Amino acid sequence: MLALDIRHRVLLESCVAKGSLTGVEVHPRDVFRTLIRSAAASVIFCHNHPSGDPTPSRQDLELTARLRQVGELCGIAVLDHVVVASDGFVSLASRGWV
Repeated sequence: MLALDIRHRVLLESCVAKGSLTGVEVHPRDVFRTLIRSAAASVIFCHNHPSGDPTPSRQDLELTARLRQVGELCGIAVLDHVVVASDGFVSLASRGWV
């Protein structure tokens, strides 16, 4: 994740979790603990798809929705969630999913 200040300057780059070939477990409390401590105003999440296909999965969309809800409660805007793969990338914000 990239923690950003009020002017969208990077405050912190952090690896939230490492997954297996088929998934990863991310807990919003762990994510936002780091963001709150860094005094972030907003955040951009990013992860890779080892399959090569950057199409967001149902789990990706559900996690993004959950992170947005927690962000709203904490006053930290989730600006985007980018999925990166060998075949390209997908920005959930550019598709209207954030």
